[in-house]
Amino acid sequence: MTPQDTAEQHLARSGSSFYYAFRFLPAAQREALTAFYAYCRVIDDVVDEVSDPGVASRKLAWWRQEVQRAFTPGGEPVQHPVMRALQPLCPRYGITAEHLLALIEGCEMDIQQNRYLDFPGLARYCHLVAGVVGEVSALIFGQTNAATTAYAHKLGLALQLTNILRDVGEDARRGRIYLPISDLQQFDVKAAEILRRSNPWGYSERFTALMQFQAQRAHALYDEALALLPAADRKNQRVGLIMAGIYRTLLREIEHEQFAVLHQRIGLTPLRKLWIATRVYWLGR
Repeated sequence: MTPQDTAEQHLARSGSSFYYAFRFLPAAQREALTAFYAYCRVIDDVVDEVSDPGVASRKLAWWRQEVQRAFTPGGEPVQHPVMRALQPLCPRYGITAEHLLALIEGCEMDIQQNRYLDFPGLARYCHLVAGVVGEVSALIFGQTNAATTAYAHKLGLALQLTNILRDVGEDARRGRIYLPISDLQQFDVKAAEILRRSNPWGYSERFTALMQFQAQRAHALYDEALALLPAADRKNQRVGLIMAGIYRTLLREIEHEQFAVLHQRIGLTPLRKLWIATRVYWLGR
């Protein structure tokens, strides 16, 4: 099995919406994005699949060394198949060690804390685990305008907030609440209510109002991101627009289900994702 085969397996196993967007890329860009996304998955899995914080920290420390190996000319060869797939593609697309280390830093935040005091603190975390991912993706798509980076970061924040809203119940089962403490206080929602998922599953008018506030914030970020995308790069960034279309539809589905996310995972069917991807690719919206 080649390193690229390993990267593609990581993408296929994840069941991610990214799969439906990747289908529309030329082969070379699809290879690069698949390798980069596989890297994101293996780093993220360290936190999601390792219950011992000490073990998770050591694994992330190993990955820091692996990134340094990848960017040290004449140094030790990289060891992980995913890094062997990604390393030769980095110079071609302007992917730097700082990009890859940012994701590790974001995952380290997951080990060190399970609450965020306010939205700026949460936005810092989202920048590391999603904004930088958006920046690298934009480079792979063929960014030609420097202003596109701001669009990519804003879109990454919107996508991550949508993920957070979808996963409130799943995160609560792990003892995590990504919704800012200041927002919980504003709507008089106690962390214990979310963690218990009671009455039933923690739903209340207060919880619904809190979630509506978060959804409005996410919608505003999608609008801001699209307004930042330079017209000259719109065609090259169609795959990012596909992701925006899929995730914003997911956000609307969560709203339609009245934010019933504590006891279930709301999602879109594969066919619906493919339909959205095809529509956005050909119509640009």
